Amino acid sequence: MHQNRLKNILSPVIILAICLSLSHLAAAAEKIELKVVTDRPDAIYQTGEIAHFLISLTRDGKPATGETVTYTVDDFIGGAPGFPKGSLTMGEEPVEVSVTADKPVFLRCTVTAGTEKKVTSMAGAAFSPLEIGLSTPVPEDFDQFWADQKKQLAAVPAKAKLEMVAQPNPKIVCYDVQVDCLGGAPVSGYLAKPKDAEPKSLPAILWVHGAGVRSSALANAVKGADAGMLSMDINAHGIPNGKPAQFYTDLAQGELKDYRQAGRESRDTVYFRGMFLRLVRAIDFLTAQPEWDGKTIIVAGHSQGGGQALVAGGIDDRVTFIATGVPAICDHSGRAAGRINGWPKLVTTLPDGTPEPAQLKAGQYVDAVNFASRCKADAIMSVGFIDVTCPPSSCYAAYNQLQGKKQVINKPLMGHAAPADIQTEFFNAILEHVKQQAAK
Repeated sequence: MHQNRLKNILSPVIILAICLSLSHLAAAAEKIELKVVTDRPDAIYQTGEIAHFLISLTRDGKPATGETVTYTVDDFIGGAPGFPKGSLTMGEEPVEVSVTADKPVFLRCTVTAGTEKKVTSMAGAAFSPLEIGLSTPVPEDFDQFWADQKKQLAAVPAKAKLEMVAQPNPKIVCYDVQVDCLGGAPVSGYLAKPKDAEPKSLPAILWVHGAGVRSSALANAVKGADAGMLSMDINAHGIPNGKPAQFYTDLAQGELKDYRQAGRESRDTVYFRGMFLRLVRAIDFLTAQPEWDGKTIIVAGHSQGGGQALVAGGIDDRVTFIATGVPAICDHSGRAAGRINGWPKLVTTLPDGTPEPAQLKAGQYVDAVNFASRCKADAIMSVGFIDVTCPPSSCYAAYNQLQGKKQVINKPLMGHAAPADIQTEFFNAILEHVKQQAAK
């Protein structure tokens, strides 16, 4: 009897607990989707035209009618005046925020919904992006400075140390390579090539790295070799390859912690000077290989690697093609022209909004935009319209300076990324360039 009474008492409690639990799970599973897009799929407008940002909010696929969202429009400079911001009440149809611009610029619309759990979405719009120019003139002695640097580099013998590296592809051979360079740090990378390749038969590709501290990537070297190229992947710092992860963590937290801003007060001490000279030395090494076809040099990378690809094309006329994804190291002097500067924000912005003078002067000599103005290689570039790391205006400042045949992949809803579709499109463009070079 006692057991039956206990069952009668507990059953409603258990049922209530189950119901509350299911209710909680249902609420947790509620799908909230906030979208912002432009009224043009390509998100490109001419100055003076009106762009409409279209904002929609749904809960479990149904319009969140009556709910409020907040929005801010700016030119990637937080708190920039003169652009709309406020709140909007959602209805059955998307609500609009209309903007225009009287100069070439990228604008972004950032929208936030929710109270306890906030959801944010962003979209970008370009206004006459092909008219974005240099933020400051290229220094008159820019070419002479880098000619002098390369002359100093040439005085250092390109002594190379190669050690064979095991990898599973029987059709290629791989090496860990260290090549002496100016300034102490060598070129450090992996070289791979088809086994038994004939002399003067292979185009060459140099893979370069994004920001951070890591080993060279054997997979990249193998990828290029498997496609019939003399393929080399180098790390950005001239550090040893294939070490335990802790080795690179220690460097990243130690002597290379602030490499991005190191020495930025002078063109002679800025860290990127050594990085750029290692590009030239890596190309020296590749072009000295007996298998090189004598005419094709490709440089490919994303982010910091994209910036290095631009630099390689401008500093070394042996380069015939560059693949530069969401490039960094661009438009250091952007704030001098009233726009956001690119990664790594090399030049400090003073409280009055102006660039720090000594850093601004030094930064001009390591700005990938200025190298792009000297680059006659063919090129492909990707640009994310909501990229806050390498803002689209800084990428287009470089793209517009390129002198060779070029194409751009615009991604209006992409941030700082190198997705698979772009990597595939880049590699297809590289293979097409190889094909065209072979036909010459």
